[in-house]
Amino acid sequence: MKRALILNAVNPSIGGVLIRGERGTAKSTAARALAALLPEIEVVADCRFSCDPNHPEWLCDECRERVARGEELPVKRRRTRLVDLPVSATEDRVVGTLDIEQAIQKGERRFEPGVLAAANRGILYVDEVNLLDDHVVDLLLDSAAMGVNVVEREGISFQHPARFILVGTMNPEEGELRPQLLDRFALSVDVAGLSRPEDRMAILERHIAFDADPVAFRRAWQAQEDELSEQIEAARQIVDEVEYSRRDLFVIANLTAGLGVDGHRADLVILKTARAHAAFERRLQVTERDILLAAELALPHRLKRGPFTEAKLYEGELEHRLEQIAEDYSEEPADLRADVDPASTEKKVRR
Repeated sequence: MKRALILNAVNPSIGGVLIRGERGTAKSTAARALAALLPEIEVVADCRFSCDPNHPEWLCDECRERVARGEELPVKRRRTRLVDLPVSATEDRVVGTLDIEQAIQKGERRFEPGVLAAANRGILYVDEVNLLDDHVVDLLLDSAAMGVNVVEREGISFQHPARFILVGTMNPEEGELRPQLLDRFALSVDVAGLSRPEDRMAILERHIAFDADPVAFRRAWQAQEDELSEQIEAARQIVDEVEYSRRDLFVIANLTAGLGVDGHRADLVILKTARAHAAFERRLQVTERDILLAAELALPHRLKRGPFTEAKLYEGELEHRLEQIAEDYSEEPADLRADVDPASTEKKVRR
């Protein structure tokens, strides 16, 4: 669970994480704790959508208009936000609304921001995501994938960036998500309560210590939090530089094909997650271990299930499959050479 959250923090474009587990297993606590680890960000000081002044291509319509008029956008730094989405949220509450009356009477385009606007460049947390209306979940996942929210009403449109880390939690006992929606979450983890008495004692002791003196408790762990936050920030700086070979692509493609995974989203997610993990460990080259750890997060919720059976990956199965695939790789397979530049086919793939 911690790995999935941290890797999404390193590269938000991975596509979020779904945390499934029984009640009382700290799912919400972990999701909320992520916000404290994220570094401060630069935003347009008076923008309702927290636009990034360093990336003009990600500005909202309002900021674009100001830039077109020659205005200089004011900048400030602030902490990364965590925004909660209530289970009862409607479509308008999520995406925002356009004031049609204002547009007709005064010719002014006025947009009332929704949850997606507040969550831009932050964390959007959805507790009990399986109880949300499917249409609302679709909207969230579409925005997370595209990085932009477009609202159109009566021929009037408005758009703003919606780049956020989507974290959903749920208790499977209360109902499952449809397979189509499960696939849209990039990563998924299952959590359970700890059974060893010594582990449960440790939880009790820490909880008692926090209740007794929250300031002292936070101070005791601050150094570790700061170190982890610095690791995330350093990984963000190099994640786009992490390299991978055609052998890595061969391994990923054969792994997903061998498990009968539908579509190609899983392949892309594994690659992005593997690069994020390499960056987190301050490496600039993907390894098989990165792919294995990424696959453990990206595949379990995408496996096909029978009518009365639950699909599972048993311990060590992924690692065994990956080793077998890696052994089968020889130079560049014919089916992977088809679309390669002929000038590059003589070069050996390097790890």
